[in-house]
Amino acid sequence: MIVCIAILIFMAVIFSSSQGGSPFSFSPGGGGGTQSTTVREPLPAGAVTETAYYTDELGWIGNETKLVAGMKNFYKKTGVQPHLYITDNIYGVTSPNDAMAEEFATELYDSLFSDEAHLLLIFLEYNNNYHTWYMAGRQAKTVIDLEAANILLDYIDRYYYDSNLTDEEYFSKAFNDAGERIMKVTTSPWIGVLIVFGVLLIALLLLVFWRMRKKQKNLEAEQTEKILGTPLETFGGDAAGLAQKYEEPDNNKP
Repeated sequence: MIVCIAILIFMAVIFSSSQGGSPFSFSPGGGGGTQSTTVREPLPAGAVTETAYYTDELGWIGNETKLVAGMKNFYKKTGVQPHLYITDNIYGVTSPNDAMAEEFATELYDSLFSDEAHLLLIFLEYNNNYHTWYMAGRQAKTVIDLEAANILLDYIDRYYYDSNLTDEEYFSKAFNDAGERIMKVTTSPWIGVLIVFGVLLIALLLLVFWRMRKKQKNLEAEQTEKILGTPLETFGGDAAGLAQKYEEPDNNKP
């Protein structure tokens, strides 16, 4: 029983742990599969002044239709229009720090969009190393919160290493799958595990109670049997005499 309780506590700690991360920058190599734990409502129609979906400074995108298909599905699900910016430098620097990237993203957002309902994703790759940064407008942040942004960045990281995808398919799939996941609360597998352990714990407690109850009843039965099987004379020296007194007639009575 103690072991079961300890396991339950351990599971609860894992289940309640939250995943952290920077709200602006994401370092590659994570791929942790952030869970969607929040119910989100898409932005209302008309919140976005629709613009281009990408800027490609490296000439990667040859099939615009494939790329935009997944990004439009992201827009349809969330109400937030994404924009992908592909580059190999920021202000001429191939390994910019977060402060530099944030300044660049702010300037870029203001130059590309006239509303606060866009999501800008900067994808920088240089010498086979990549970094991503995002910036969401104030209205877009009601949908693309930290958790939602980490979901997108996780998919960007996961599919980056899939050699079966073209560049267009890679980004399209990442946006498409992220949009689906962001707008649907993910059921954690730990819930099922905790339920199973909870049922096992209850069953164990019932078993312990039943065995203790049975032991008590057996003890009471043994005591009753012992009492009933004990001869009368063992209860006291006067018992036999008392019985004889009521059996023999008293000749002294008139």
